[in-house]
Amino acid sequence: MTLIKSISGIRGTIGGEHGDGLSPIDVTLFTSAYVQFIKESQNISKGKIVVGRDARISGPMMQNLVVGAVMSMGFDVIDIDLATTPTVEIAVTSEKANGGLILTASHNPKQWNALKLLNEKGEFLNGAEGERVMKIADHTEMIFAEVDDLGQHIKIEDYTKKHIEQILTLDLVDVEAIKKANFSVAVDGVNSVGAIAIPELLKALGVKDILELYCEPTGKFPHNPEPIPENLTEISALMEQEKCNIGFVVDPDVDRLAIVNSDGTMFGEEYTIVAIADYVLQNTKGNTVSNMSSSRALRDITQKYGADYFASAVGEVNVVAQMKAKNAIIGGEGNGGVILPELHYGRDALVGVALMLSYMAKSGKSTLDLKASYPQYVISKNKIQLTPEINVDAVLKKIAKKYSDFPVSTIDGVKIDFEEGWVHLRKSNTEPIIRIYSESTSELEANKLAKKIMDEI
Repeated sequence: MTLIKSISGIRGTIGGEHGDGLSPIDVTLFTSAYVQFIKESQNISKGKIVVGRDARISGPMMQNLVVGAVMSMGFDVIDIDLATTPTVEIAVTSEKANGGLILTASHNPKQWNALKLLNEKGEFLNGAEGERVMKIADHTEMIFAEVDDLGQHIKIEDYTKKHIEQILTLDLVDVEAIKKANFSVAVDGVNSVGAIAIPELLKALGVKDILELYCEPTGKFPHNPEPIPENLTEISALMEQEKCNIGFVVDPDVDRLAIVNSDGTMFGEEYTIVAIADYVLQNTKGNTVSNMSSSRALRDITQKYGADYFASAVGEVNVVAQMKAKNAIIGGEGNGGVILPELHYGRDALVGVALMLSYMAKSGKSTLDLKASYPQYVISKNKIQLTPEINVDAVLKKIAKKYSDFPVSTIDGVKIDFEEGWVHLRKSNTEPIIRIYSESTSELEANKLAKKIMDEI
């Protein structure tokens, strides 16, 4: 059994002893601590919290525990039930709530679940805020409400529809063009909330020919739910067989978007944000942001349109902070996460689908045409296992010094920019390893860059 406490929330496997897995005690403890933090940070004694969940099997149990814990702290619960992560984020601001709790373990397998913590802007808590929640839980500093002050349980059905309605009002989403294009679209909803949201969005966009794969929100994931190529063999075969124009795959909470080409090959999760940014930048001048481990292709596309690209530390909260600081009009992460500030500051696969189809419809280009038009890069992902005695910070410091003749960033580990590519080294916070990501113009060159640094270490 596993229980992981971090600044972004608490996640773990269901079952086991208290403190060993994600037990009911842990769920209620951290939910209560989160609401206590909201009270302190916003200087309020009453308020409301939005609660939504993905479709995994443990969801209803988690939902009941969380709803009760929030009410016990004197806060009302806006319960939107089955909802994507970006839908919950939008609901927080739409309902003028004081925060939000998303019950999802993202791309983790079915035995996992988690609490993701949002502020009143529908954005993830930052490091200092997350640490405060952990401290409140560790010291059980919560003050529960008297019986007359308990919160209310308010259910709002179908917030997905409201989310879709907001997407349809965006200037860059062209419903008429999509209708005229008469696309055939395949969807792998991995039997979670994407199984509800993506087909509903496609219908609202005027797509009539939809091939649904695993679009029953049972929570029984038919394959490893992380949307990476080795887990997408079935939709790949379906695309090749049915000759659909495009395929969309999401993770269980629908904040990551993978695209499949008409011939069954992968568009590449690193290129989701590249294609969306290409479309946005053609129509609106502005800056872009992605994290330091994302593809250089976004930088190249941004500069093509005369705008500036900026890199942030890894993590959605860091990307969002950098986007605000640099006034970016589009940003995200290389795992298929698209952030469009015009809608909200959160990774959103639904808006990614709408923008991608709009781009294809208006340009007349296929995904294969678009991918071929972009700079071609390949990322190699590696790690080195270290003994606990090794001082990882000292190792990274020596690497940075050795390559100081090249552009080096130390805002998140060490990233070295070579002419032929880059290498990014980050230490793990939970185990004695160094993660080494490298990118170049071919798999061979990316692996050579990584091996060079790994040998140095």
